[in-house]
Amino acid sequence: MTLAEAVEAALGQRPTSLRALGGGCIAEVAALELPDGQRLVAKRGAPGQAGLALEAWMLATLGRQGLPVPEVIHAGDDLLILTRLDDGGSLDAAAEARAAEAIAALHGKTAEAFGLERDTVIGSLPQPNPRSERWLPFFAEQRLLYMARLAHDRDRLPKEDLAQVEALAGRLDRYLAEPPQPALLHGDLWGGNVLVGRDGGVGFIDPAIYYGHPEIELAFTTLFGTFGEAFFRRYAELTPLEPDFFEARRDLYNLYPLLVHVALFGGGYLGGVRRVLRRFL
Repeated sequence: MTLAEAVEAALGQRPTSLRALGGGCIAEVAALELPDGQRLVAKRGAPGQAGLALEAWMLATLGRQGLPVPEVIHAGDDLLILTRLDDGGSLDAAAEARAAEAIAALHGKTAEAFGLERDTVIGSLPQPNPRSERWLPFFAEQRLLYMARLAHDRDRLPKEDLAQVEALAGRLDRYLAEPPQPALLHGDLWGGNVLVGRDGGVGFIDPAIYYGHPEIELAFTTLFGTFGEAFFRRYAELTPLEPDFFEARRDLYNLYPLLVHVALFGGGYLGGVRRVLRRFL
């Protein structure tokens, strides 16, 4: 069955146009238009493997909390159909400020424990979210150690690097502190998951949600240059940052997404992992 046929089976309308989109890590992704004028995005993956129903649940969770995300039109494990967010604008200073307002508001949504009521994914990788009363053990066990061991099991993180991650995970309290409360995170906040419309509106896609420390999310936005001064200036006006975030903690928190990229793509990201380890060990 073609993607157009799958969409017709789900919605009762055959797309009048369908255009492949890039960036589909775990699924075929296409922009489409229906005869009634709806502009949608369809994602299709292998049954039982793509986890698209989980993505739909995460988007719906963020939408209920007020973050601008696509609306879920159809959700199955192998087919996800969403409203299409406009992406014809540029991420200029004004758009960065609007993104900061949206993310600060999201981080204002709190819970009693870190983690989530269910595990999620980041890219195509599992992301465990057992409930935890404390952030540092959660970050150590469920983020750094889990992803380092996964990367090692995939023969992408050498044993000596794994041992250093394990050593650093045992001394996080030298560098990091517990946040006042768990905050809801998008979880995969980089430029490819931030869309700007022609009207300057900002939307977010492809989440990896859980309740954690906002600093891990803010750090990731700097790893690939997603946001700059305008974003952080506006965010800090709404939610002041603790001292030394940029000087120290940002790099330590970015060890997690670096390990994710090692697990997904291999040695090209090992240098970044090793620079962080050298700095903090």
